[in-house]
Amino acid sequence: MSKAPSTNATRLLKQAGVPFTEHLYRYEEHGGTAVSARELGVPEHAVIKTLVMEDEKGLPLIILMHGDREVSTKELARQIGAKAVQPCRPEVANKHSGYLVGGTSPLGTRRSMPIHAEATIFELDRIYLNGGSRGFLVGLAPADLDKVLKMSRLRVAIS
Repeated sequence: MSKAPSTNATRLLKQAGVPFTEHLYRYEEHGGTAVSARELGVPEHAVIKTLVMEDEKGLPLIILMHGDREVSTKELARQIGAKAVQPCRPEVANKHSGYLVGGTSPLGTRRSMPIHAEATIFELDRIYLNGGSRGFLVGLAPADLDKVLKMSRLRVAIS
């Protein structure tokens, strides 16, 4: 594989002095976290997906979730005080984040958005999340990610 790309996400991590590893893999359209976990040889539970959603007013937010879990949008809405939350259409998510869907990172987004994370992510020693390009993940400690993003922790997973 080629050299890892320099992205807004990796530049932000370097600027913050956060130690991380770079992991390239062969991206498969609609393969999701199952493909990246398989290619990296790590549990899908440790691969964290970045989902761009919006509330009933169209205000965007990011939720970080284990790759092998789904988000309860009703529970998410309840916990953040919204009437409803739904995933953004891909073109809208791309516009808010500055990344292409399939390569969305919570780090270095084009637009500042509230970031919420499934609380159980912080029980893991190491997580892998998108580094800002399709086929590129970064590995780091959840506590280090929290230092950079200052996320709210919620319990919104559906197993």
